[in-house]
Amino acid sequence: MQAGFAMIAAGCVRTNNIQNTLLKNLLDACGAALGFYTVGYAFAWGGSTDRNTTQNNYSSHSFMFDSTESFFMMGLDFAELSFWLFQLAFCSASATIVAGTLAERCQMGAYLGYSLMLAGFVYPVIVHQIWSPSGFLTAQRETDVLWGVGMVDFAGSTVVHLTGGMTALIATKILGPRAGRFYDLRGRVLDTPKDFPGHSLALQMLGVFILWFGWYGFNTGSIIRLTNDLRYTYVSKIAINTTLAAASGTVTTLFIHTVVQERLTGEVTYNLQYAMNGCLSGLVAITAGCSVIESWASIIIGIVAGGLYLVFSRQLVKCRIDDAVDAIPVHMINGIWGTFSVGLFASPNLLEILYGRSDHVGWFYSLSKGSADATLLACQVVGIIFTAGKLFNHYFTCSLTFV
Repeated sequence: MQAGFAMIAAGCVRTNNIQNTLLKNLLDACGAALGFYTVGYAFAWGGSTDRNTTQNNYSSHSFMFDSTESFFMMGLDFAELSFWLFQLAFCSASATIVAGTLAERCQMGAYLGYSLMLAGFVYPVIVHQIWSPSGFLTAQRETDVLWGVGMVDFAGSTVVHLTGGMTALIATKILGPRAGRFYDLRGRVLDTPKDFPGHSLALQMLGVFILWFGWYGFNTGSIIRLTNDLRYTYVSKIAINTTLAAASGTVTTLFIHTVVQERLTGEVTYNLQYAMNGCLSGLVAITAGCSVIESWASIIIGIVAGGLYLVFSRQLVKCRIDDAVDAIPVHMINGIWGTFSVGLFASPNLLEILYGRSDHVGWFYSLSKGSADATLLACQVVGIIFTAGKLFNHYFTCSLTFV
């Protein structure tokens, strides 16, 4: 995944900024590894599971973390080391989302400090509450879950992508746009924002394919957190849903943009960059629910994701927010949509098989049975609000500390 993000970021910047951008991606991987090793894993998962089995080992859920185990990986046996490495991949991905947005800005020392902080103190708090068996939002416990169902974020639409995307939004607002993007040298607003086209569509395309391939590892690999004996039989379904969402997001974005441009200019054009970001939008959106939705629903989720990307990509420009790779509409907006969509489309059969409960299902399934039960949808919304609020609180507190 790091290679994919690096290729996209490198392709989206101007030639004289390639080295700077790639170094940020490298610092993300290194900073995340060090931060996650020292304290991040302990804050996220310490005391959450029995190290010798996949069975949950908890007494009660908490709002922070419930153990001092696992700092500097102390006490981890060989069985848990592979889990640590898998979780580091998620942490690194969340951190590196910001690198593309801040392309051509930000000092390296400050950026390394950001990577260490996110991996060590920000990201783990979100992980703990949503994925750890002792988190208050988790759906991983067998009993005592929020409103009888908990929040379902299977592979990280909120945990990884909303966290990274909202961090990118806050960071670019603090740093401001690249020189000449929205303002002239005297600080006056330009009538038309100046485009800074990337130097290589080929690198961007390579990055998208690398990420798409890596997504299969993230989405299907996340099945290891569940203890159901039948969990591995659903890996192929997860992969299929991932594929269909990416495909529908790509086609939708390309089609809508082509139609709009034809109406505005009278010429039919096909924009590869929009199509690539539509693909990534579909992948981000399906990440939360890939295990609990039917294949037809994954297509709908991808279609909506592509449309949302186009709308919010244009809105960023109107608000004069400079996102060099469109990471904010791809990751933040579609992270929110993907999490929300679980509350609409979660299948009763799949919830029962994977989580052992189906009392509260996707809202559309409830409506089809003459009920208006939106408990799962409410849990998803609570998770989104909690994550956004926690992130804002972290960064606001840090800004006050260093001012």
